[in-house]
Amino acid sequence: MINISKLYCGLAGQSDHLRYGNRDSLGPIVVYNCTSRCNLRCLHCYAASDSTRRDIELSTAQAKKLLNDVLEVNAPVVLFSGGEPLLRPDLFELMAEAKRIGLRSVISTNGTLINAETAKKLADANVSYVGISIDGPEEFHDQFRQTSGCFKATMTGFENCKKADLRMGLRFTISNSNKEQVPAIFDICRDNGIRRVCFYHLIRSGRGKDIESQAVSRADTRKVVDMILDRTADFVSKGLLDEVLTVGNHADGPYLLVKMQQQGKNIDQQKSLLLSNGGNRIGEKISSVGWEGSVYADQFWRNYPLGNVAQKNFKEIWTNPDEPVLQKLRNKSRFAHKRCLKCKWFDLCKGNFRFLGPDPDIKNWRLEPDCYLTDAEIGL
Repeated sequence: MINISKLYCGLAGQSDHLRYGNRDSLGPIVVYNCTSRCNLRCLHCYAASDSTRRDIELSTAQAKKLLNDVLEVNAPVVLFSGGEPLLRPDLFELMAEAKRIGLRSVISTNGTLINAETAKKLADANVSYVGISIDGPEEFHDQFRQTSGCFKATMTGFENCKKADLRMGLRFTISNSNKEQVPAIFDICRDNGIRRVCFYHLIRSGRGKDIESQAVSRADTRKVVDMILDRTADFVSKGLLDEVLTVGNHADGPYLLVKMQQQGKNIDQQKSLLLSNGGNRIGEKISSVGWEGSVYADQFWRNYPLGNVAQKNFKEIWTNPDEPVLQKLRNKSRFAHKRCLKCKWFDLCKGNFRFLGPDPDIKNWRLEPDCYLTDAEIGL
């Protein structure tokens, strides 16, 4: 995650200790996609979830064991995701287990199922953050999620979280279809008292992979990031937001530094913070576990399971010294894209290095999403 409001505007964030502290002492953030089911059918869903999915899921006992096992690798947080995690019947039993063992939990949801009772249950479970997805204003959002009325239900979910005193924020995935909605997202935050927003760059997996036109061009990505920077500066100056982040494209960090240099600003502190964050650390400081127990380098890598927690302990899978994909991800100075290795910002970015095809051979790995900086901006 690139904390735009901190790096660009100097506004401290609540999770800075996780982002810029001693990350080497911490294990991976674990995204637990606890169910494949969802009550919506979003065009860009990386898990291709919908109401008809009925895939095998870890049992309650297996899921509780997973939560205990990730403590063995000093995981700082488990993120319950899906599908729609609130469709899993034992979700609050699992959250109670996380609370019991002292594992911080957060949830990523479409928000439509958060009534007052559910919001209270989330608060009672000590859920430290609720991330709720929005794709634009009401008409656009309902069309994009292919469900009439879901925008209003989601906004009610935000309101119920607020009444339950839950820390919450808006999540927006940037695709070719909704890139023009970024200003509207800021306005939705302003008009509804939502003080944290995360902009995710699309990674082409699930239904996002099937719709090639969803990928945003390099030129349009620059325009979108410029919009985010400008709007963040404006909203922070007016006290309207606490935190704005971008996620999924680590080129955002160098691009922000380039923009600040063009504006005549000193970037020493920002560069130091990005270096301490370590750039792209998928397969190292982030992991994902699928509903059936498969472990992945992150939640978008469903094509290459590292092992399954129904057969092996999470720690055994995650620390396997013979796993070739993990070794490549954890040694990017040897295996990263050749353009990345020549980049002057490499140590604070590490490149968007992944493969999304069937063959993990190094020749098939690529920048996903694309780096959008010019050769001149990266020192070539």
